[in-house]
Amino acid sequence: MAKSRQILIKKHSGEQEPFNSEQLLHALGKAGANERLATDILIDIESRLYDGIPTKKIYKMAMSKLKSRSKPMAARFHLKQAIMELGPSGFPFENFIAALLKEQGYAVQVGITVRGKCVKHEVDVIAEKDNQHFMIECKYHNQPGNVTNVKIPLYIHSRFRDVEEQWKQIPGHGMKFHQGWVVTNTRLTTDAIQYGSCACLHLWSWDYPFGKGLKDIIDETGLYPLTCLTTLSVHEKNELLNRHIVMCKELCHNPQLLSQIGIKGDRADRIIREGNELCHSLIQKKLH
Repeated sequence: MAKSRQILIKKHSGEQEPFNSEQLLHALGKAGANERLATDILIDIESRLYDGIPTKKIYKMAMSKLKSRSKPMAARFHLKQAIMELGPSGFPFENFIAALLKEQGYAVQVGITVRGKCVKHEVDVIAEKDNQHFMIECKYHNQPGNVTNVKIPLYIHSRFRDVEEQWKQIPGHGMKFHQGWVVTNTRLTTDAIQYGSCACLHLWSWDYPFGKGLKDIIDETGLYPLTCLTTLSVHEKNELLNRHIVMCKELCHNPQLLSQIGIKGDRADRIIREGNELCHSLIQKKLH
């Protein structure tokens, strides 16, 4: 394997750091590329690196290579950016989180107002399962580099305590397990994790808890957002999101949704084919 040169790359935050070849190889592997393909892509990208190259440009080079080989691989590689495309408002992200929980057996409500002991609260998602009852706040970011700091779990904890006091008065809820959640599509600061853990909040971010973060759950279940699909244009993705359609799986099960936004014939077939391959392959087979 070619050894990467010590080239400084520019992150979204404007900071510079040495190019990390192992990080890129890992991301390509997670997308489904076998060792040979990932190494070939790395060698090609390393030959075009220069000091100060934006990470966005490196990402585009890798995406181009993957798309020419396998659209489902490119779609999986696109996951983090795809979730950031669930905007510009946070409402599609809330629907996406609710859909993930619903697939795991939770009864969910999105965007409702609940009464606390002191005041009413607008809550992004309410989820219930067995004896569990959760109040979930979704902190969506549509720009890379944005993080969720300690102010968010501090704020959510105080709101949850007010709601919990009222929930406990509901018949049958006295013995239920109630918990506040903070869910974000980017990262949590160290202080946010420390406070959330101490306050018994459930924290769920792009990469936290380790091995069970948002990216891990999506890859394990195949529950990808439709914004992953490389065969859909940005405009078409937004048309579907405006109709509260957020999951790739929804399109696969209801192909007629595409005709509602003017996509028919061979192109609709290609989109559904990519969707089925993305949702059902789960990287079981590496492409050569």
